[in-house]
Amino acid sequence: MDPRRLANAPADAQRAFLIEAVRANPLAMTVLERAAAMDLPDHGLMAGAVYQAVWNALTGRDPAYGVNDYDLGYYDASDLGEAAEDVVIKAGDAVFGDLDAIVEIRNQARVHLWFGAKHGVTRAPLTSTTDAVAHFASHTHAVAVRLDAAGEMEVLAPYGLDELFSLHVRPVAALADPVGWNAKCERQHRQWPEVQFERAGLA
Repeated sequence: MDPRRLANAPADAQRAFLIEAVRANPLAMTVLERAAAMDLPDHGLMAGAVYQAVWNALTGRDPAYGVNDYDLGYYDASDLGEAAEDVVIKAGDAVFGDLDAIVEIRNQARVHLWFGAKHGVTRAPLTSTTDAVAHFASHTHAVAVRLDAAGEMEVLAPYGLDELFSLHVRPVAALADPVGWNAKCERQHRQWPEVQFERAGLA
């Protein structure tokens, strides 16, 4: 079956496929359910746990293949101190500690305070979790999910899902650190050879 079969498909079809792909991974669903119970403000499961689930579903791999960790973002600008974030991280350790998975919780309102030093790319203050997703280094990666009060999955995709379903990963020049980006692309291409990756130019 063509792994690019949903490229340029209607948005509703892409969204439904993404939801089923994430639901197929029991660990992802456990993280989502427990995150909802924590009542974290403006939270979302983001990054590889979402877009790699789609790649796996499109290419016939196990739903959890290649998922190294579960990035759980939330947005709380009421206290940007590291101590306040640490309280949430420690609460998460208690909630997720029994899982055979790494769940990394980060307050997206604090990202601009440390991102540049860690990744070499400066970030302006973010305004929400959706804004955080919009500043990922590729539109392919710019997707997150969460469960609403009724347990239905909400998809955060500020650029839509065409880039994700095209299996063509392009860097956003202003956001992708070339060294880190290219290393990540090489690693992921070995895992998902069906996916086309564009390298970032080195200055």
